[in-house]
Amino acid sequence: MGKYIRVVSDRAAVVASDNLWLEDAALQQLAITSRLPGMRRAVGLPDLHPGRGYPVGAAFFSAGRFYPALCGGDIGCGVGLWQTDLAVSKVRLDKLDKQIGNLDAPPDEDELDRLQAHAPGLDAELAALAARLRQAGLEPGSLRALGTIGLGNHFVELQAVVQVDEPALFEGTGLVGRALQLVVHSGSRGLGGAILRAHVDAHGHAGLAEGTPEAQAYLLRHDAALAFARLNRKLIALRVALRLRCEAEPVLDVHHNLVTPDVIEGEAGWLHRKGANPADAGPVLLPGSRDDHSYLIRPLPVADSLSLQSLAHGAGRKWARGDCKARLERKATPAQMARTSFGGRVICADRALIYEEAPQAYKDADSVLGSMLDAGLVRVMAKSRPVLTYKTRGDCC
Repeated sequence: MGKYIRVVSDRAAVVASDNLWLEDAALQQLAITSRLPGMRRAVGLPDLHPGRGYPVGAAFFSAGRFYPALCGGDIGCGVGLWQTDLAVSKVRLDKLDKQIGNLDAPPDEDELDRLQAHAPGLDAELAALAARLRQAGLEPGSLRALGTIGLGNHFVELQAVVQVDEPALFEGTGLVGRALQLVVHSGSRGLGGAILRAHVDAHGHAGLAEGTPEAQAYLLRHDAALAFARLNRKLIALRVALRLRCEAEPVLDVHHNLVTPDVIEGEAGWLHRKGANPADAGPVLLPGSRDDHSYLIRPLPVADSLSLQSLAHGAGRKWARGDCKARLERKATPAQMARTSFGGRVICADRALIYEEAPQAYKDADSVLGSMLDAGLVRVMAKSRPVLTYKTRGDCC
């Protein structure tokens, strides 16, 4: 174990520097989860925090059986990054705010026609997803939610690069420092939750033995939800690009919540990510809160067991949602919360959500990044600041 790996139990560890604060409840959840039947190893990332029964910001590796509850109800939740051609020097927040409009409702028929005209092949992707849902025994009616962000920590954000640490690699990804980047953080909407509820109703939290009909049926539904989440992020990005009258080229798209077959230290098994970036899919984004920097990072080669080929997926909560409003409403109004120290803007007409998702409710992104740097897991490619963050106009969902 390295200096920046805290041992929690014989099967569990956390990537965290000595000065990084971690909740005891999250560490307890990690240790308990590591003792599930078939579980070989559990690793908490620096953004580790308590979840509903299982910690968020962690990866788990099991053999012989896997646990759908470990990837949670928002199967396929993740982040996509697009490069726009909107010049940072010409940004006008009032104009962007007006142009982006309301993204809470799904696209109507007229907007969908415009999107399909703008992105040839989109109609085929939608038809393929509908067929995949039917094959998995899922309701195609779920498609009605496509193109929507959802609440919680989901968002759409326009970002501006403030520092490039590895110019050749940065430009090699197709990114341009002088133009805005578009970030979409969303998942499978209600579909993933319905899949998890049906699984828990039928099987509880005992997991599924690999190779059984029940396991195969779940994986078919799980993989359909992954496809839904990826197309959902793409459709959201297309909606934003069309409204802002800009081009948006895809740079990366990764899932943070999933279960997938993998081989760790020579053993075949199942890798679960519960709020974790992959470390085996090229560069990824480490988003900060809406008033914090985000970082484009690239994974470094390390032993499989060190981080289970996973990285932190964000800043990580430090306050429970229910505590945020009471802590903050006397210090700042919703209007004040909608302005950032970078001069940016937050679109959030939900008075509870704007406090629940306050920057103060999250860890400092630099502290999370620092632990991964100290552990030798990543290098920074670039640093960005938020310009405009969209949460909801108040009509969600």
